[in-house]
Amino acid sequence: MMSKVPIVSQPTPLERLPRLSETLGIDLFVKRDDLAGPSLGGNKSRQLEYYFGAALEAGADTVLITGAVQSNFVRLTAAVAATLGMQAVVQLEDRVGDHSQEYQAGGNALLCDLLGARILRYPKGEDEAGADAALHTHAEILRAERYKPYVIHLSEGHPPLGALGYVDAAHEILAQNSGFDFFVVASGSGSTHSGLLAGLRGAGSTARVIGSCVRRPARAQAARISRIISRLSDISNDARAVKESDIEIWDGALAPGYGQPGQPAVDAMKLMARQAGLVLDPVYTSKSFAAIPALVESGQIPRGSRVCFVHTGGLGALGAYGTAIRDIL
Repeated sequence: MMSKVPIVSQPTPLERLPRLSETLGIDLFVKRDDLAGPSLGGNKSRQLEYYFGAALEAGADTVLITGAVQSNFVRLTAAVAATLGMQAVVQLEDRVGDHSQEYQAGGNALLCDLLGARILRYPKGEDEAGADAALHTHAEILRAERYKPYVIHLSEGHPPLGALGYVDAAHEILAQNSGFDFFVVASGSGSTHSGLLAGLRGAGSTARVIGSCVRRPARAQAARISRIISRLSDISNDARAVKESDIEIWDGALAPGYGQPGQPAVDAMKLMARQAGLVLDPVYTSKSFAAIPALVESGQIPRGSRVCFVHTGGLGALGAYGTAIRDIL
């Protein structure tokens, strides 16, 4: 049994969206994990329950993590560390290439400052192993200063503890409503997508899970999810019920790339805001929700289907994208 620190007030709401259901011709629900955890919430709260559980079990007083400049993961890590009286060291990588003051110092970056995190910078955005190595170098410095650091890894090859949070979430959703035909969720690092799929299959659900790409194209993302599922099966029996054919990926809203909102993403933001009163973020949830109207229109999600959209939050980054969103609007 993996150690776990309670962070999320469970269950988060599962709400039907009547106007959008009528507009799209489906029975659409939203899982409100934008309300999960502190500091504007988000899906990473569920993952951090297991990472902080492991950190505290190891006697750590400091956690180190890497993410993009507007990472929700690092913002939530800083928030949870603050609640536990721990130090957070967040390493921000240049994954987007936006050097404006708005992007570099606003949104989640501002919140990390406010939450008291120690901020490092890493110049590359597609070097997960290098970013982890830099964190381990800093961890050695902390050890010399008599701190007890714990590294939350970015790269593959480590036990995907965070995915266990969405194995839990899958069971939580099924207890709320077990009748879904489809789940749609953002697929980036892959832990949320993999854990959700594993939890559903482990519980006997045959609902299709479509991961909408936010970082890499569909083929590369499918391979990443497959590798995570394989490693997850070492620590979760649920993952052993997943077949390769269960991994479904859509990348129709990925362009122009990670952290850069395109027209489908902004259209999705407007649709959700103006018909459901819910705000999506430009990096994850706008690109994941964009999959639903597109797949309904193509017939891949048949009209009349019961669909659950997993709202993974991310609103801390919204303030860093004001100019980009207004330009597209």
